[in-house]
Amino acid sequence: MADEVDAALATYEELMDLEKDFEDVETEIIRQQVALSKPLYEKREKLVAKIPNFWALVFEQAPPDLDQYIQPRDSEVLLTALSNVSVSHFEIENGGKGDPRSVAIKLEFSENDWFEDKVLEKKFWYRVSKDGEEGLVSEPVPIKWKSAEKDLTQGMLDLVIKVWENDKKQGPSDSTKIKKEKDYTPDEKALKEKIEATGLGAVSFFGWFGYRGLNISAEESRLAVEEERKKRAERAAGKIPELKEVEEEEDDDDEDEDPLALEIFPDGEEVALAISDDLWPNAIKYFSQAQEVDVSDVDFEDEDEDEDEEMGDDDEEEKPKANGS
Repeated sequence: MADEVDAALATYEELMDLEKDFEDVETEIIRQQVALSKPLYEKREKLVAKIPNFWALVFEQAPPDLDQYIQPRDSEVLLTALSNVSVSHFEIENGGKGDPRSVAIKLEFSENDWFEDKVLEKKFWYRVSKDGEEGLVSEPVPIKWKSAEKDLTQGMLDLVIKVWENDKKQGPSDSTKIKKEKDYTPDEKALKEKIEATGLGAVSFFGWFGYRGLNISAEESRLAVEEERKKRAERAAGKIPELKEVEEEEDDDDEDEDPLALEIFPDGEEVALAISDDLWPNAIKYFSQAQEVDVSDVDFEDEDEDEDEEMGDDDEEEKPKANGS
């Protein structure tokens, strides 16, 4: 029986290693694709700079997995002030040997009524925790709102920045240690209250700049990757892993704690991927769709006018269009 268990465990580990091999291949494909497509993106950037409202129109046609996070007031900012969008894989730029899945997303804006910033850039690092969890983590990006009334995040982003600055003073982080609510600082309590009062469905798209993700430091990720590579090498050499008894936790209260409890934008990774893997590479497609919509609007303008007169104004708030219609 023991031999059967060992054999089954070895087979399972081999399957998991094979899955990792597939992931490694996919990662290398990303690395090569970034290098090959770089001159094409540079050429596209020069061309779209000549087209007014190019990126505003692209965002207007944003795919559902991105559009669902854009509130009507966000649309007003994006469609009137967004001037450029760019995505870079900063860890492999200039010959870097980092992870090509790490990305930086830069949004550039013209003068507007909401904030002073001309550029908002958010970086995402691909990291692995000691428990095997992996994904994109980030640091909050402050926005210089022109007034409290213009703050689309209703003060939540500023609180995230305060909490982040305090966390940095505490030293290196550990993804396995989740702070209990009873130990929250005044700023963390205030942030928690604002999150609960606002509701996730009503959070501004600009709350995305406050996303942090799992608390995985660069050092923890480096050690976790090294340990995993070591284990894979041992299994490849024919060493069967030993079964280990699961140690009972002295305090299992952490299981009830949500590691994203203080996230004002829990789906930050999904939005980053929607931009970097869809909106950015397919920008020309979305721009073309916007042109088709404009032509359709012109064709049926008279019919729509008649219908609007009969039905009256719609009470529901709608997102503005880039062309101002």
